[in-house]
Amino acid sequence: MLLEQIKKLKAKKFANIYLLYGSEQYLLQEMKNAIIENVLEEHEHDFNLSSYDMEETSIDLAIEDAETLPFMGEKRVVIITNPFFLTAEKNKSKVEHNIDRFLSYIESPAPYTVFVILASYEKLDERKKIVKTLKKTSDVLEANTLNERDLKQWITQKAKEYGTGIEEDAAEELLKIAGVHLAVLAQEINKMAMYIGSGNITTEVVQKLAAKTMEHNVFELIESIVQRKIDRALEILFELYRNNEEPIKIHALLTNQFRLVYQVKDLTEQGYSQQKIASIVKVHPYRVKLAAQHGRRFSRPELMNLIDNLAEADYSMKSGNIDKRLAIELLLLKLANLK
Repeated sequence: MLLEQIKKLKAKKFANIYLLYGSEQYLLQEMKNAIIENVLEEHEHDFNLSSYDMEETSIDLAIEDAETLPFMGEKRVVIITNPFFLTAEKNKSKVEHNIDRFLSYIESPAPYTVFVILASYEKLDERKKIVKTLKKTSDVLEANTLNERDLKQWITQKAKEYGTGIEEDAAEELLKIAGVHLAVLAQEINKMAMYIGSGNITTEVVQKLAAKTMEHNVFELIESIVQRKIDRALEILFELYRNNEEPIKIHALLTNQFRLVYQVKDLTEQGYSQQKIASIVKVHPYRVKLAAQHGRRFSRPELMNLIDNLAEADYSMKSGNIDKRLAIELLLLKLANLK
């Protein structure tokens, strides 16, 4: 959807009103920037680009601006942010908004103005007349969390924008290492594209260049535990120590991940889809996929035993009964040998 809208913008096919909403901030900003870039020349920004925060400014001022003819240009771009009146949320703002006037503007917008509504909310209140009207009359982008397929398509497209391609296995590896945050992924893809110059980003390039987060190192640690590769697990652990990572933080990440593995296994056995599980446990569907893969290597009793061992280690570390680093090392030995 985003790619189609950006194509229209590049072809100078502009809507009078854009409703951009959702929780995925990077996509919202990407669309907003594309609108500004394609509607206005850079030298027009000072005269014909304005933004209003609805928690601080009345919608009336934004509408007055939108109804003002552009200065030394053909178009004007007016952006409103934080339009809380489109949601069911209670807002402490004391600013009064003339929603009837806004409805009138939506029904008959100024032809020389591109009006952008930037609503960083996962959901809008579909019961409200203003929301219904906007969805019928404006160009809508719903930018919520991408599923795995869309995420990989986005990675492929972003690589093209940076003048390169990316192999399917490399995209998978990048997700494992860098995570699912679009801003981070874009930064990593840009770095790799500059490194290779042309051609495709390969798995080897990703492994060489992608910045490994602590979460990824702990993920590799868990992979080693799952595969009962204790030597590799200890090697990763000692690398984390060399990076001055706190044993308690490492333990917390291990605990959170294995709890997720148990939850995903339980819900999967109840017949829930990965997408539904993601909404229940409130994590990205890709993390659910990885947790499901880990869960297949354990029975339910094994996972419960594992979580019990994590709880015991947590108590020992926080009560001072044992050196924290030694506690983690003994824990890994236990986990790798659980039956």
